Amino acid sequence: MRLGVLSDIHGNSIALDAVLADAESLGVDRYLVLGDHVAIGVDPVAVLERLAGLNDVTFVRGNTDRYVVTGEGPLSLDDAQTNPALVETYAEVTASFAWTRGYVSAHGWFDWLAELPLEQRHTLPDGTRLLAAHASPGRDDGSGFHPGLRNDEMEALITVSDVDLVCGGHSHQPVDRRLQAAHVVNPGSVSNPFGPDLRASYAVIDATEQNYQVFHRRIEYDHGAVIDAVKQSHHPGAELIIGFQRGEHMAVEPHPENHPVTLEPQSR
Repeated sequence: MRLGVLSDIHGNSIALDAVLADAESLGVDRYLVLGDHVAIGVDPVAVLERLAGLNDVTFVRGNTDRYVVTGEGPLSLDDAQTNPALVETYAEVTASFAWTRGYVSAHGWFDWLAELPLEQRHTLPDGTRLLAAHASPGRDDGSGFHPGLRNDEMEALITVSDVDLVCGGHSHQPVDRRLQAAHVVNPGSVSNPFGPDLRASYAVIDATEQNYQVFHRRIEYDHGAVIDAVKQSHHPGAELIIGFQRGEHMAVEPHPENHPVTLEPQSR
């Protein structure tokens, strides 16, 4: 079994197509998609259609999927009223999620998003117990797993003891760290990358009855085409999206305990 682990696609069908083509070339036959499917991007319905069309795929919800459905957001009206400097950002964020909500609702995907689960569990062929969530077990938000965390900080996010492998996205930064509590894998982001590496990021779990291996992948895609699509869409969050595509948002500094992911197989 080869399991493709994707996260944070954010309505970017161009990046998703590049990742799916690479996964197919590697013989991926199942998929696990860790949330943030549609918001902060200009092609949310195409993303959902491609994902739902995969042969064997499991989903969890991300925090931005929840925002689209509930009308919540990373900033509240109280935040903006308390700090006037946040008023412009609050207005832009609210308009961005409203744009996506209208788009997916008009095409019949609202209820699909609303029914996404917070977590999924799988057992790999060798008995490895896998838990999937967007950020961390029991959470679709918060810090999530990112390279800047110490081992003990990452351990504290693993609130369950009956798992061996935890897969979470959210931070847009790949992680592959073996802790006492579990093996943590963050596949990074298909879209909205943090610089300096702007390639789409995902992971593959190659699982047999004897063990499993994790491959991290980086895939080139056409950032210029994404920027052109954003400009043509009149998306209210265009400046933010284009900033990601141009590498204006940089990754956190890795903690010394972080082990950089490689593109080579890693033994269990």
